[in-house]
Amino acid sequence: MFSGIVEDAIEVVGLRHDESNLHITLRCPFADELRIDQSISHNGVCLTVVSLPGDGTYTVTAIRETLDRSNLGGLKEGDLVNVERSMKIDGRLDGHIVQGHVDTTAVCQGVEEADGSWYYSFKYDVDRELAKKGYVTVEKGSVTVNGVSLTVCDSEKDSFRVAIIPYTHDHTNFCRIEKGTVVNLEFDIIGKYLARLNSY
Repeated sequence: MFSGIVEDAIEVVGLRHDESNLHITLRCPFADELRIDQSISHNGVCLTVVSLPGDGTYTVTAIRETLDRSNLGGLKEGDLVNVERSMKIDGRLDGHIVQGHVDTTAVCQGVEEADGSWYYSFKYDVDRELAKKGYVTVEKGSVTVNGVSLTVCDSEKDSFRVAIIPYTHDHTNFCRIEKGTVVNLEFDIIGKYLARLNSY
């Protein structure tokens, strides 16, 4: 379980394909604090640490299901990935409840400067049946974009905008998102539960 408050944006330093799996190695300032089997959110995707060589890097493995649903299959060496370790049970929930289970991807439609902050517009494919189950955005609701907990504005049937403050821009991979960039989305789990209850 995560909060959507990104700890750092770290660099991909190695990619290795193994049949349908992708092993991703990242350089991380807190690598020496990690342990094998620990869960970490990568652009909003919960992955397990499988290797800690002791050189300031660690490795996780993404399976085909994960690669099909997220932007991780498009990673290249040198890319920045937003990371967050799982929540501590005694900590504050500064963002919203994030599972690390990416629902779909979206494409950035544009970036607009707004007097010291930025508006990012995203568009995603809508499946009517999934939309009925809460896989949508709502005005002033929560959404996770590449693992970042954000508030939705200008919510439409298949698109939305988010406002990004300078801190978030500078400390996550939003600094590299531009028109055409593919991002990971996780819709709000509370909305999914409410939609499910409403279907009975």
